[in-house]
Amino acid sequence: MAEIVRMPKMSDTMTEGVVVKWHKKVGDAVKSGELVAEIETDKATMEFESYSTGTLLYIGVEEGKAAIVDGILAIMGKAGEDYKPLLEEELKKDAAKAEPVAAPVQAAAPTLASTPAPASAPAPAPAPAQPVVSIASHVSTPAISLNGDDRLKVSPLAKRLAAEKGIDVSMLKGSGDHGRIIKRDIEWFKPGTFVQTAAFAPNAITKESFEEVPVSQMRKTIAKRLSESMFTAPHFYLTMDIDMDAVVQARESVNQVASVKISFNDFVVKAVASSLRQHPAVNSSWLGDRIRHNHHINIGIAVAVEDGLLVPVVRYADSKTLTQISTEVKTFAQKAKDKKLQPADWEGNTFTISNLGMFDIEAFTAIINPPDACILAVGAIKQVPVVKNGIVQAGNVMKVTLSCDHRVVDGVVGSKFLNTLKALLEHPVVLLGQGNI
Repeated sequence: MAEIVRMPKMSDTMTEGVVVKWHKKVGDAVKSGELVAEIETDKATMEFESYSTGTLLYIGVEEGKAAIVDGILAIMGKAGEDYKPLLEEELKKDAAKAEPVAAPVQAAAPTLASTPAPASAPAPAPAPAQPVVSIASHVSTPAISLNGDDRLKVSPLAKRLAAEKGIDVSMLKGSGDHGRIIKRDIEWFKPGTFVQTAAFAPNAITKESFEEVPVSQMRKTIAKRLSESMFTAPHFYLTMDIDMDAVVQARESVNQVASVKISFNDFVVKAVASSLRQHPAVNSSWLGDRIRHNHHINIGIAVAVEDGLLVPVVRYADSKTLTQISTEVKTFAQKAKDKKLQPADWEGNTFTISNLGMFDIEAFTAIINPPDACILAVGAIKQVPVVKNGIVQAGNVMKVTLSCDHRVVDGVVGSKFLNTLKALLEHPVVLLGQGNI
């Protein structure tokens, strides 16, 4: 008997999936557990295996197309079986479920195209926008009329001033009405500020153009989750400078004996995990009517990929050595770039670290990654003048910024956490003790 195969929910945040590739075609025999398709979720591209044995009778979603969770993905059954009555029945059921929701939306938000303006009452032309005056606006492209007349428009006074100063007015962009060059355009002009003309930049784009690309499942989820976080969680930020001289020296020594190369980020992860153990309130989650204080410490590590950002989780980070943390983070980073991460890899974080130091970013603020109450933004280690024992000398300093959900974490709690983190990184011998390499 034919049965409907619906789009599975492959992650806790997945609302729809895109079929990247079908490994079976209509008419092919399929065994239970056999790979049928690859589906892109909001986090990764995952393999979809058949949970029954039969023949693939119908494909409901073409490659590259999306379907909502529980949408009709395919139909399985016996070879030659008539599946159309079943398909029609299921489509009617799905339409009936969607109808109560769809109708009000259409009534409340009609498109402009659905109510064309009468031919006898054309829409008036929009009033010309007020010019935005800036020095850069006067030295880009030749002045062109906005009313269809390509003649150069220059006020008599501007023309006289330009002649006196030896300025070629054809190279200016006017800030007056309809692009007219006026007195201030000449007065504000500075020699040497011309933008290259077509004679010097043959590949310059001189017409408005753009490209639009579909929003990926990952980018949709990032937009939704971070918007919800930013607009619902009252963020506040705590920034601190940390002296990294000792970590720089410790890392050099550790890498001489460690089986894998230890990064500065690995030191940060280990120090954060140890700090969370001392400040459990930071390792918490807001659940609406209650606050969850997590006893376990699972640190999410933000990893940049082509379509956005993934946050694989180093579980029980406070119990792991620097070598174990380094190995896990490197493995996760490669799996993320290859889109091989599985739900178990990115679920269950209790705290998140976002590090942009490798891009030479000195400091930034990060948006909290739900359900965490905090996220730590880590900047680059910079060599700057510092005062030690009353003497100015070069020092390695790293800025960190803790974003806190004020519903869970107060300023004093976040500050104490940062002070503990600072102490551990400025005295890494504590981290390296008890076989933590």
